Amino acid sequence: MVRIRPFAAVRPPKQYIEEVAARPYDVLNSVEAKAEAGEKSLLHITKPEIDFDPIIDEHSQPAYDKAVENFKTWQEKGWLVQDDKPYYYVYAQTMDGRTQYGLVMCAHTDDYASGAIKKHELTRKDKEDDRMIHVRIQNANIEPVFFAYPDNEEINGIVARYIAGEPEYDFVAEDGFGHHFWVIDEQADIDRITEIFADIPAFYVADGHHRTAAAARVGAELRGQNPNHTGDEEYNFFMTVAFPDSQLKIIDYNRVVQDLNGLTEEQLLEALAEDFEVKEEGTEIYKPSKLHEFSMYLGGKWYSLVAKEGRYDDNDPIGVLDVTILSNLVLDKILDIKDLRTSKRIDFVGGIRGLGELSRRVDSGEMKVAFALYPVSMKQLVDIADSGNIMPPKTTWFEPKLRSGLAIHKLA
Repeated sequence: MVRIRPFAAVRPPKQYIEEVAARPYDVLNSVEAKAEAGEKSLLHITKPEIDFDPIIDEHSQPAYDKAVENFKTWQEKGWLVQDDKPYYYVYAQTMDGRTQYGLVMCAHTDDYASGAIKKHELTRKDKEDDRMIHVRIQNANIEPVFFAYPDNEEINGIVARYIAGEPEYDFVAEDGFGHHFWVIDEQADIDRITEIFADIPAFYVADGHHRTAAAARVGAELRGQNPNHTGDEEYNFFMTVAFPDSQLKIIDYNRVVQDLNGLTEEQLLEALAEDFEVKEEGTEIYKPSKLHEFSMYLGGKWYSLVAKEGRYDDNDPIGVLDVTILSNLVLDKILDIKDLRTSKRIDFVGGIRGLGELSRRVDSGEMKVAFALYPVSMKQLVDIADSGNIMPPKTTWFEPKLRSGLAIHKLA
């Protein structure tokens, strides 16, 4: 069971929301962020290196100091204002005519430690450390993590009542995605939501494994510094947007590789034929249409690769995944890429960029070969998390991403 509570969000007054709200820190680089950030953009807080000319190292002390300064300044100028009492909030996103409705809330770090917050990916300590610094220096969760939870009809009913009213925020961002936000302000509803989630068996981390781990580590750190710790202090909680799992859609997460491990294109095709039915598909983009089918871009041509029977285990929650099949039979066996988390020879491309991004990076000479995968399903993610297994790195890509700046959670 999970423990949640409402919080008094630090958030923009309605007239500033479109100027403050920004894409999350990890979907754009510093140059892109500098070009995108207007005067009030949260990017000045999440990517403060952009305030220097030239741009400085995002992990440097001056960048961290600037982040703290900017967060303080945004509050002093009234671009961010804290609500007068704790609330829950509804945050809805619209993409391609489909809308998903999440609850903005605080989850408890103990649930991460106990396993009630279930993860499906390994984290890297260096990335956890970086996110820890950001939480620690701000004493706040500036950006939310993205959770899924099993559908609950009563929660859906409460949400439906609020979204029938006028939203607090309602805008379409430059990427074409709609963002809608309501405040759940009736105390009876707030109390009931807390009660219902006490019977929800688990949260599933959809996006934000490193931020979740970092929040738990900061909570443990502050707990150790407080001799009067009770477990109810604000630092024990961190901000999430939690969505019913039936509303979420995972899109493909693809791979590009810098070299062919000394093979010619013909030798690579020959090696692939041992485990795959290989078919040339021409120069037009070819997208996989089912599990265990891949597409590959090599030498200006697209190929379909269908894994042969007996090369995978459909009864194994990890072995059935296409990322596992590709990793075992191609990346490791043929291209000698052993660790996806550390290898510098491979990069990952979210499906939101389209398969044209794969061919572009190969045609430019930056990469030699690209592989597109059929997306993982929410059922597969839940099955793996429930079984205690871990997916290979860079398996899931959720879209749309949560917009940063709609709500911030202070730890004190």
